[in-house]
Amino acid sequence: MNERLTITALGPHIGAQIDNLELSRPLNDAQFEQLWHALIRHQVLFLREQPLTPVQQRVLAARFGDLHIHPVYPHAEDVEEIIVLDTHNGNPPDNDNWHTDVTFIATPPAGAILAAKQVPEQGGDTLWASGIAAFEALSPPLRRLLSGLQAEHSFTKSFPEHKHRDTPEQHARWQQAAVNHPPLLHPVVRTHPVSGKQALFVNEGFTTRIVDLAPKESEALLSFLFAHINKPEFQVRWRWRANDVAIWDNRVTQHYANADYLPTRRIMHRATILGDKPFYRAD
Repeated sequence: MNERLTITALGPHIGAQIDNLELSRPLNDAQFEQLWHALIRHQVLFLREQPLTPVQQRVLAARFGDLHIHPVYPHAEDVEEIIVLDTHNGNPPDNDNWHTDVTFIATPPAGAILAAKQVPEQGGDTLWASGIAAFEALSPPLRRLLSGLQAEHSFTKSFPEHKHRDTPEQHARWQQAAVNHPPLLHPVVRTHPVSGKQALFVNEGFTTRIVDLAPKESEALLSFLFAHINKPEFQVRWRWRANDVAIWDNRVTQHYANADYLPTRRIMHRATILGDKPFYRAD
């Protein structure tokens, strides 16, 4: 059996398509090592025609590490590690903003695996941006200013209370999640624990302020960084088909789920892989 993966880069900074791999079967060590190294290099990987059950997706994700259980999103039946993102007119999307997943915890996810179950005929693309490319494109004086600064990340910025009052049970889950996840600090520039590369680690979904700066300075600088990260030069865009799978390095990327497909329904399953505490280490 040929165990060599076909890896096709989709851009100079981020994104690659993987072929010659069947994710529904347990990966052997050679396959997993190639996949892992490709993920570190390309930051987000895409695979076509990969029908996965929630249990198979959980097994695949667990090869990368322990899995996160989301405090708000619903999960697949009997598989609490797989969250279900089901969007339609009665359940509008909330991922149509640039964000890095779950940065409201002390050890944000190292990665995630997203499986497309039902997709619209048109629209619904997802975009990923490289925090490494965005940081490296800044001028040296600005890179020096940002390095070592701390920013606050808040659960309630991306999950405001008014969106979680449909039922008493939903509201109670939100209230408990808010108590369990008070705002916390992460470095503005994060050092990748494997590659050693520096990446911007602020995102519009969860980052509220840079604590070392005056409020107006923080607002101005974050506004600039959020816009800077959005530049197409740092991005890859994926047009989904049913049974596509995306695997990304959540430590150094952001993503945006385009919500241009409503009222068509879109169903995705996500496994989230726990990471370690972000840090900044000078070069």
